[in-house]
Order: sequence, then structure tokens, then C-alpha cells
Amino acid sequence: MKKQHKDHVNGTPENEGVNMDDEKLFDFDKAEAVNASQANEPLDSEKDEKLAELQAAVQELKDKHLRLLAEFDNYKKRTMRERLDLLNSASKEVIVSLLPVLDDFDRAKKSADNPANAEVFSDGVTLVYNRLNNIMQNMGLKTINSTGETFDVELHEAITEIPVPDENRKGKVIDTLEKGYTLNDKIIRHAKVVVGN
Repeated sequence: MKKQHKDHVNGTPENEGVNMDDEKLFDFDKAEAVNASQANEPLDSEKDEKLAELQAAVQELKDKHLRLLAEFDNYKKRTMRERLDLLNSASKEVIVSLLPVLDDFDRAKKSADNPANAEVFSDGVTLVYNRLNNIMQNMGLKTINSTGETFDVELHEAITEIPVPDENRKGKVIDTLEKGYTLNDKIIRHAKVVVGN
């Protein structure tokens, strides 16, 4: 009996069995740890995939937001430009309709300034003429200079050509029959002119 006990203590097969069980327990723990890490791998890859999907969705939303901001900014600029064009075109129609009145005033003033003519421009009519011209200029109306200038198809409309003895006057505007006008630097009426040939 004592021998069995001694054998048990000294490492008999019974003792070896205990050691094997301990090793099996260690192996079991190791296997369990490996299984747990393998089980976590799909979870980590799923998390990575979801994270990538969410980042892609956030980026897409950012892009949409930036596009919408750009479109809205373009819309504001376009509507402001259209509004200004509308205001300018509305004033343009009124000013174009008043150009014949300015022409009549210019002819009357030219006739009154002629000393051979008995008709004079009264102070009241001169005041109205000057006031009308000032209002038109404030609205952006400018007279196109033509007499003495080189003929320009963009600015002038040639009514007729007359021969001139001076070579320097060829291709130049000799006389202006009807003034041309620009409104805010856009031509609204070409000057009707006589050109030297």
C-alpha cells in the first residue's frame, strides 16, 4: 500500500494521467481561444464592410450637398441676372420710345440756334430739353459720336456716300442725319450717317 502511494506521488501512470489531463485542459483552452479569434474575424470583417459602406454613404451625401449648394448659388446668380436684364429691358423700351422726342428736340434746338431763323428756343423749353437729356444720361443713355469719326459698321449705318476732295476725309463720317445711342454700353440705335468716298 505504501508502495502504491509512493508510486502515485513519484509519477506512476496515475500521476502521468493527471498530467495529461492538465495538458488536455491547456489544449482545450488554446483551442477555445483560437476558435474565439476565428469567430471574431468574420465579425471584424463585417464591421469593416459596414464601416466602409457608411463612409461611402457619408461621402455620397457630402457630394450631393455640395452639388445642391453649387446649384442653388448658380440659381441665385441666374435669377439676379435675369432680374437685372428685365429691369434694363423695361427701361430700354421706354427710352427707345422717347428717342424720337429727343430727335425732335435736337432739330428744334438746331433750328433755333441758326441766326437766319426767326424762331428761338425759350428758356423754359431749354430747361425741359436739358432736364430730359440729364434724366436719359442718368439711366445710361449715351450718344454715339459720329461726325468726323472713321466709319464703323458696328456703330454707324451709312445712308449715302458722297465724293470728297480731301483724301483724309475718305472713309470718315461727313454728316450725321440721325444720332445713334447706346444704353448701358449696348447699342440701341445705330447712327444714320453720310460717309465720304
